[in-house]
Amino acid sequence: MKYERLAKDIVQNIGGEENVTNLVHCATRLRFNLKDNHLPDKEKLTSLEGVLTVVESGGQFQVVIGNDVAHVYQEIMKTSKLGTGNSASEDADKPKEKILSTIFAVISGSLSPLLPAMAGAGILKAFLTLFTTFGWVSAESGTYLILAAAANAVFYFLPIFLGVSAAIKFGANPYVGGVIGAALMEPNFTGLLANGDTTSFLGIPVVLMDYSSTVFPVFVAIWIFSYVEKYLKKIIHKELQTFLVPLLSLAIIVPLTAMIFGPFGVYIGNAIANSINYLMGVSGLLTGAVIGGLIFFLVVFGLHWGIIPIVLANLTNGTDPILAMWAASNFAMAGVALAVFLKSKEKSLKSIAGSSTLSLLLAGVSEPTVYGILLRYKRTIPYVIIAGAVGGAINGGFHTYATAFVFQNIFSIGAFEPVGYYLIGIAAAMGIGLILTILFGYQDKQAVAVTEPSDATPTVEVKAVQPEASVNLTGVSQILKKEVLFSPLTGDVKSLTEVPDPAFAEGAMGKGIAIIPSVGQAVSPVNGTIGTILKSGHAVIILSESGAEILIHIGINTVQLKGQYFTPRVKAGDQVRKGDLLIDFDLEKIKEAGYNPITPVIISNSGDYLDVIETTNSSVLAQDKLLTLVV
Repeated sequence: MKYERLAKDIVQNIGGEENVTNLVHCATRLRFNLKDNHLPDKEKLTSLEGVLTVVESGGQFQVVIGNDVAHVYQEIMKTSKLGTGNSASEDADKPKEKILSTIFAVISGSLSPLLPAMAGAGILKAFLTLFTTFGWVSAESGTYLILAAAANAVFYFLPIFLGVSAAIKFGANPYVGGVIGAALMEPNFTGLLANGDTTSFLGIPVVLMDYSSTVFPVFVAIWIFSYVEKYLKKIIHKELQTFLVPLLSLAIIVPLTAMIFGPFGVYIGNAIANSINYLMGVSGLLTGAVIGGLIFFLVVFGLHWGIIPIVLANLTNGTDPILAMWAASNFAMAGVALAVFLKSKEKSLKSIAGSSTLSLLLAGVSEPTVYGILLRYKRTIPYVIIAGAVGGAINGGFHTYATAFVFQNIFSIGAFEPVGYYLIGIAAAMGIGLILTILFGYQDKQAVAVTEPSDATPTVEVKAVQPEASVNLTGVSQILKKEVLFSPLTGDVKSLTEVPDPAFAEGAMGKGIAIIPSVGQAVSPVNGTIGTILKSGHAVIILSESGAEILIHIGINTVQLKGQYFTPRVKAGDQVRKGDLLIDFDLEKIKEAGYNPITPVIISNSGDYLDVIETTNSSVLAQDKLLTLVV
């Protein structure tokens, strides 16, 4: 292949060099950031010899080349005036997100580091409520007051913690962000409330408010601060920035927060909270059914983060009804997971279902159930909706509420009132989820069964498989040569069609399978040689001893992390054995950064094989059988 010609044709049909703001490449594709995404001629690009397809994703225009992408990239760098991806501006490399997506990403990124502290403190508050209710501890005792201080601190000083985490999310100085939040809690400022609800700053009236436990005012203040800080860094000499930027930032933002951002944020939070409380007053039954039945979908898309500031705003005023209605959905999912655990005979699924049930009941964490069971067995989703709606309606109808921010689990029951009605609501939700799953099942019967051979035999037996045009199978067993590929990851197995990237989903890169990893390690699926491993560490190509070309691509668009959270343990040319460690990666950090970790495992030269047979297991451990290549 003449890479130089292909490189020039790609640049020409992408809209020319002047249309490119940044170019990087991953294991299989050129990733362009363009000034105008309408200029590229997609038909001509796709028709070029050497181009598999084009994809627009994550704010990038991607030209899928395959294993030769590095050569094409090098030719583009040689024959054009484009800079490298590392020299391009960070802003150019970032995908352009919709406003709503950005808002939820900021809320999620700012609150998620604080959730463990808030959840732990919330459960401690629940225990204190139980202890005082049963008379085990006096509310006036030193023991109670010390534990209450531990339980209340994270909520009372939330503006300080949020100032730090929000500043990190906005790319500003986190310590200055923390000081801005702390200023709202400083005794000189809070002491002004003793003299009335108004004061003045340079003659300008200031409406005073209690900012303890508030969320929205700090979000607004830190958002504005991030722009002020960037502007000050542009106009102030570098040698003076160390003290002048924080000095001017505090002198500008703190007064503006007291005069404008703070009251505005409080009004916004109160307006949302009052709207929900109004709906509860109109029909708690209906409001509870809607929240309990549909909040599952917010969790799936990560939009539930937008609810948490509203919950905190409610709790600032005393109590919150949302957590009680939301709890019904969690316990409905626990019922479904428990039923799957009881019904399943598959060890791996039984393990996932059991751990997911415990995760919900003991910790109130729903993601393992959502992604490990519900989205895999979509038949169970209506069960969760029905059960959650019933439980939510009960909690909403009886006006149950939370007295503290807690994860809804068995240990936080004491944080809800009236506790009797709350127990009825969550028990109904869990019971209905359990019964529906047991009665109607969680998956359709498999129409096709593929039997894989043991390690000892060099043959594969294929029965009653839909035949390809080139293979005449009539239901009679045939003996064919084969190569078995073992799983490089531990996780849930998905069809390539479920990968949210057309280059993989449509088979342009070759046949294969996908895995949603649950462990941050990728191991070799075969004995062979490392053909390519990207410096970014997110993808590797292995050449097996039998001639298979295997691409393992960890996550979608993870090349944009530029190696962050990935640690390659091999280099190109290394000889590897099945099970050897290839890449360590921080799975949780990758997900927190907003990237889908689903990992395609592709046979790049699948055209050399009669068939690529996927495992029928819904989940695998590393080194379990994954693919069988039929020669």
